Amino acid sequence: MDGADDSGEHGVVVRRAADRARTTTRWLDSRHGFSFGAHYDPRNTHFGLLVADNDDVIAAGSGYDTHPHRDMEIVTWVLEGALVHRDSAGNSGVVRPGLAQRLSAGSGVLHSERADRWPDEPGSGPPGGTRFVQMWVLPDTTGGTPDYQQADITDALGTGELVVVASGMARHADLRATAIRQRHAALHAARQRPGGRVALPRSPSAHLYVARGTVDLEGVGTLSAGDAARVTGAEGQRVVAGADGAEVLVWEMHATLADLGPS
Repeated sequence: MDGADDSGEHGVVVRRAADRARTTTRWLDSRHGFSFGAHYDPRNTHFGLLVADNDDVIAAGSGYDTHPHRDMEIVTWVLEGALVHRDSAGNSGVVRPGLAQRLSAGSGVLHSERADRWPDEPGSGPPGGTRFVQMWVLPDTTGGTPDYQQADITDALGTGELVVVASGMARHADLRATAIRQRHAALHAARQRPGGRVALPRSPSAHLYVARGTVDLEGVGTLSAGDAARVTGAEGQRVVAGADGAEVLVWEMHATLADLGPS
Protein backbone atom coordinates (compact mmCIF):
# COMPACT_ATOMS: atom_id res chain seq x y z
CA MET A 1 0.00 0.00 0.00
CA ASP A 2 1.82 3.01 -1.24
CA GLY A 3 -0.48 6.01 -1.14
CA ALA A 4 -1.03 8.05 2.02
CA ASP A 5 -0.20 11.15 3.99
CA ASP A 6 2.76 9.67 5.89
CA SER A 7 5.29 12.41 5.13
CA GLY A 8 6.47 12.73 8.73
CA GLU A 9 5.89 16.48 8.66
CA HIS A 10 3.44 18.23 10.97
CA GLY A 11 0.15 19.11 9.38
CA VAL A 12 -3.55 18.36 8.97
CA VAL A 13 -5.35 17.03 5.92
CA VAL A 14 -9.15 17.40 6.07
CA ARG A 15 -11.29 15.09 4.01
CA ARG A 16 -14.90 16.18 3.81
CA ALA A 17 -17.89 13.86 3.85
CA ALA A 18 -18.69 14.76 0.25
CA ASP A 19 -15.25 13.57 -0.85
CA ARG A 20 -15.72 10.01 0.44
CA ALA A 21 -16.26 7.37 -2.22
CA ARG A 22 -19.68 5.76 -1.95
CA THR A 23 -21.04 2.28 -2.57
CA THR A 24 -24.81 1.84 -2.77
CA THR A 25 -26.92 -1.26 -3.29
CA ARG A 26 -30.55 -2.10 -2.47
CA TRP A 27 -29.53 -2.78 1.15
CA LEU A 28 -26.27 -0.85 1.69
CA ASP A 29 -25.09 2.75 1.73
CA SER A 30 -21.36 2.74 2.49
CA ARG A 31 -19.06 5.76 2.49
CA HIS A 32 -15.34 5.04 2.38
CA GLY A 33 -12.56 7.08 3.95
CA PHE A 34 -9.89 5.23 1.95
CA SER A 35 -9.66 3.18 -1.23
CA PHE A 36 -12.06 0.29 -0.82
CA GLY A 37 -13.55 -2.35 -3.09
CA ALA A 38 -14.15 -0.95 -6.56
CA HIS A 39 -13.07 2.53 -5.41
CA TYR A 40 -9.28 2.65 -5.79
CA ASP A 41 -7.23 5.81 -5.52
CA PRO A 42 -3.45 5.24 -5.29
CA ARG A 43 -3.14 8.54 -3.40
CA ASN A 44 -5.58 7.43 -0.70
CA THR A 45 -4.89 3.90 0.50
CA HIS A 46 -4.14 4.47 4.18
CA PHE A 47 -3.07 6.87 6.91
CA GLY A 48 -0.69 5.66 9.58
CA LEU A 49 -1.81 2.08 10.25
CA LEU A 50 -5.44 2.68 9.29
CA VAL A 51 -6.43 1.15 5.94
CA ALA A 52 -10.25 1.27 6.10
CA ASP A 53 -12.74 3.67 7.66
CA ASN A 54 -16.21 2.89 6.36
CA ASP A 55 -19.44 4.53 7.51
CA ASP A 56 -22.18 2.01 6.65
CA VAL A 57 -25.96 1.98 6.77
CA ILE A 58 -27.55 -1.42 6.15
CA ALA A 59 -31.26 -2.11 5.80
CA ALA A 60 -33.15 -4.16 8.37
CA GLY A 61 -32.88 -7.88 7.75
CA SER A 62 -29.93 -7.43 5.40
CA GLY A 63 -26.18 -7.21 5.66
CA TYR A 64 -22.88 -8.74 4.71
CA ASP A 65 -23.21 -12.47 4.14
CA THR A 66 -20.35 -14.80 5.06
CA HIS A 67 -17.05 -13.57 3.63
CA PRO A 68 -13.34 -14.02 4.44
CA HIS A 69 -10.69 -11.89 6.16
CA ARG A 70 -7.12 -12.51 7.19
CA ASP A 71 -4.26 -10.58 8.81
CA MET A 72 -6.44 -7.62 9.81
CA GLU A 73 -7.66 -6.04 13.05
CA ILE A 74 -11.29 -5.03 12.46
CA VAL A 75 -13.01 -2.69 14.93
CA THR A 76 -16.72 -1.96 14.62
CA TRP A 77 -18.54 0.94 16.29
CA VAL A 78 -22.35 0.91 16.07
CA LEU A 79 -24.12 4.26 16.04
CA GLU A 80 -27.74 3.18 15.47
CA GLY A 81 -29.52 -0.16 15.57
CA ALA A 82 -27.85 -3.51 16.16
CA LEU A 83 -25.39 -5.65 14.23
CA VAL A 84 -25.33 -9.44 14.52
CA HIS A 85 -21.89 -11.02 14.13
CA ARG A 86 -21.18 -14.70 13.46
CA ASP A 87 -17.88 -16.26 12.42
CA SER A 88 -16.29 -19.57 11.48
CA ALA A 89 -14.32 -19.70 14.75
CA GLY A 90 -17.60 -20.17 16.62
CA ASN A 91 -17.94 -16.60 17.88
CA SER A 92 -21.19 -14.66 17.77
CA GLY A 93 -22.68 -11.56 19.32
CA VAL A 94 -24.96 -8.57 18.94
CA VAL A 95 -23.27 -5.16 18.83
CA ARG A 96 -25.22 -2.06 19.85
CA PRO A 97 -24.24 1.54 20.59
CA GLY A 98 -21.83 1.60 23.51
CA LEU A 99 -20.41 -1.85 22.82
CA ALA A 100 -16.89 -2.05 21.41
CA GLN A 101 -16.30 -4.95 19.02
CA ARG A 102 -13.03 -6.31 17.67
CA LEU A 103 -12.30 -9.16 15.27
CA SER A 104 -8.70 -10.32 14.86
CA ALA A 105 -8.77 -12.18 11.55
CA GLY A 106 -5.38 -13.84 12.09
CA SER A 107 -4.57 -16.65 9.68
CA GLY A 108 -8.08 -16.49 8.25
CA VAL A 109 -11.72 -16.36 9.31
CA LEU A 110 -15.16 -16.24 7.72
CA HIS A 111 -17.80 -13.97 9.21
CA SER A 112 -21.15 -12.32 8.56
CA GLU A 113 -22.59 -9.01 9.78
CA ARG A 114 -26.30 -8.36 9.52
CA ALA A 115 -28.98 -6.01 10.84
CA ASP A 116 -30.98 -8.97 12.08
CA ARG A 117 -32.79 -9.80 15.29
CA TRP A 118 -30.88 -12.23 17.50
CA PRO A 119 -32.76 -15.59 17.39
CA ASP A 120 -33.32 -15.79 21.15
CA GLU A 121 -34.07 -12.11 21.64
CA PRO A 122 -37.68 -11.20 22.50
CA GLY A 123 -39.58 -9.02 20.07
CA SER A 124 -41.25 -9.36 16.71
CA GLY A 125 -39.14 -8.99 13.63
CA PRO A 126 -35.75 -7.40 12.98
CA PRO A 127 -34.73 -3.91 14.16
CA GLY A 128 -34.63 -0.88 11.93
CA GLY A 129 -31.62 -0.16 9.76
CA THR A 130 -28.19 -0.22 11.38
CA ARG A 131 -25.49 2.42 11.06
CA PHE A 132 -21.93 1.62 12.06
CA VAL A 133 -18.36 2.70 11.42
CA GLN A 134 -15.92 -0.10 10.66
CA MET A 135 -12.18 0.48 10.81
CA TRP A 136 -9.30 -1.79 9.81
CA VAL A 137 -5.69 -1.61 11.00
CA LEU A 138 -2.86 -3.95 10.14
CA PRO A 139 -1.58 -6.18 12.98
CA ASP A 140 1.99 -6.33 14.30
CA THR A 141 2.53 -9.78 12.85
CA THR A 142 0.69 -11.96 10.36
CA GLY A 143 -1.05 -15.25 11.13
CA GLY A 144 -2.28 -16.45 14.48
CA THR A 145 -5.58 -17.83 15.69
CA PRO A 146 -8.63 -15.71 14.84
CA ASP A 147 -10.23 -14.06 17.87
CA TYR A 148 -13.32 -11.98 18.71
CA GLN A 149 -14.07 -9.67 21.62
CA GLN A 150 -16.76 -7.26 22.84
CA ALA A 151 -16.62 -4.77 25.72
CA ASP A 152 -19.39 -2.59 27.14
CA ILE A 153 -18.06 0.95 27.63
CA THR A 154 -21.44 2.69 27.84
CA ASP A 155 -20.92 4.05 31.35
CA ALA A 156 -17.52 5.53 30.52
CA LEU A 157 -18.96 7.28 27.46
CA GLY A 158 -21.31 9.17 29.76
CA THR A 159 -18.41 11.31 30.98
CA GLY A 160 -18.10 13.04 27.60
CA GLU A 161 -14.36 12.33 27.62
CA LEU A 162 -12.31 10.22 25.23
CA VAL A 163 -12.73 6.54 26.10
CA VAL A 164 -10.45 3.77 24.82
CA VAL A 165 -12.44 1.46 22.53
CA ALA A 166 -9.67 -0.81 21.24
CA SER A 167 -5.95 -0.84 21.85
CA GLY A 168 -2.81 -2.92 21.67
CA MET A 169 -0.77 -0.40 23.62
CA ALA A 170 0.73 -1.55 26.91
CA ARG A 171 -0.54 1.48 28.82
CA HIS A 172 -4.15 0.53 28.03
CA ALA A 173 -3.85 -3.11 29.11
CA ASP A 174 -5.89 -2.66 32.31
CA LEU A 175 -8.74 -0.69 30.74
CA ARG A 176 -12.15 -2.07 29.83
CA ALA A 177 -11.58 -2.09 26.09
CA THR A 178 -11.05 -4.58 23.32
CA ALA A 179 -7.46 -5.68 22.67
CA ILE A 180 -6.09 -5.45 19.14
CA ARG A 181 -2.91 -7.12 17.91
CA GLN A 182 -1.23 -3.83 17.12
CA ARG A 183 0.92 -2.38 19.91
CA HIS A 184 1.31 0.97 18.14
CA ALA A 185 -2.37 1.95 17.88
CA ALA A 186 -5.48 2.72 19.91
CA LEU A 187 -9.00 3.83 19.06
CA HIS A 188 -10.82 6.32 21.30
CA ALA A 189 -14.45 7.48 21.21
CA ALA A 190 -16.22 10.41 22.83
CA ARG A 191 -19.87 11.39 23.08
CA GLN A 192 -19.35 15.08 23.62
CA ARG A 193 -21.93 17.31 25.22
CA PRO A 194 -22.62 20.71 23.61
CA GLY A 195 -19.44 22.74 24.01
CA GLY A 196 -17.59 19.74 25.45
CA ARG A 197 -13.84 19.57 24.90
CA VAL A 198 -11.45 16.69 24.37
CA ALA A 199 -7.82 16.72 23.22
CA LEU A 200 -6.26 14.62 20.49
CA PRO A 201 -3.81 12.11 21.97
CA ARG A 202 -0.20 13.13 21.42
CA SER A 203 1.03 10.84 18.69
CA PRO A 204 2.88 10.89 15.36
CA SER A 205 -0.43 10.24 13.56
CA ALA A 206 -4.01 10.84 14.69
CA HIS A 207 -7.17 10.25 12.67
CA LEU A 208 -10.28 12.11 13.79
CA TYR A 209 -13.68 11.09 12.39
CA VAL A 210 -16.84 13.04 13.20
CA ALA A 211 -19.62 10.46 13.36
CA ARG A 212 -22.33 12.86 14.59
CA GLY A 213 -22.74 16.60 15.07
CA THR A 214 -20.10 19.23 14.47
CA VAL A 215 -16.82 20.07 16.16
CA ASP A 216 -14.22 22.79 16.02
CA LEU A 217 -10.71 21.35 15.66
CA GLU A 218 -8.07 23.70 17.03
CA GLY A 219 -6.08 25.28 14.24
CA VAL A 220 -8.37 23.89 11.54
CA GLY A 221 -11.96 25.03 12.06
CA THR A 222 -15.35 23.36 11.78
CA LEU A 223 -15.74 19.69 10.93
CA SER A 224 -19.22 18.28 10.32
CA ALA A 225 -20.62 14.77 10.45
CA GLY A 226 -18.78 12.56 7.97
CA ASP A 227 -15.67 14.75 7.89
CA ALA A 228 -12.25 13.41 8.89
CA ALA A 229 -8.97 15.04 9.83
CA ARG A 230 -5.64 13.27 9.34
CA VAL A 231 -3.21 14.87 11.75
CA THR A 232 0.52 14.31 11.40
CA GLY A 233 2.26 15.23 14.62
CA ALA A 234 -0.74 15.46 16.96
CA GLU A 235 0.08 17.66 19.93
CA GLY A 236 -3.10 17.62 21.97
CA GLN A 237 -5.19 19.86 19.72
CA ARG A 238 -8.58 20.62 21.23
CA VAL A 239 -11.78 19.24 19.73
CA VAL A 240 -14.79 21.32 20.84
CA ALA A 241 -18.31 20.08 20.19
CA GLY A 242 -20.93 22.30 18.57
CA ALA A 243 -24.30 23.36 19.94
CA ASP A 244 -25.86 19.92 19.51
CA GLY A 245 -22.92 17.91 20.82
CA ALA A 246 -20.91 15.40 18.81
CA GLU A 247 -19.69 11.83 18.66
CA VAL A 248 -16.11 11.39 17.50
CA LEU A 249 -13.74 8.50 16.83
CA VAL A 250 -10.01 9.10 17.21
CA TRP A 251 -7.15 6.77 16.30
CA GLU A 252 -3.77 7.46 17.83
CA MET A 253 -0.95 5.74 15.95
CA HIS A 254 2.73 5.52 16.78
CA ALA A 255 3.85 3.74 13.59
CA THR A 256 3.08 3.63 9.88
CA LEU A 257 2.76 0.79 7.40
CA ALA A 258 6.37 1.42 6.40
CA ASP A 259 7.45 0.55 9.95
CA LEU A 260 5.82 -2.87 9.63
CA GLY A 261 7.90 -3.82 6.63
CA PRO A 262 6.82 -4.93 3.13
CA SER A 263 3.08 -5.58 2.65
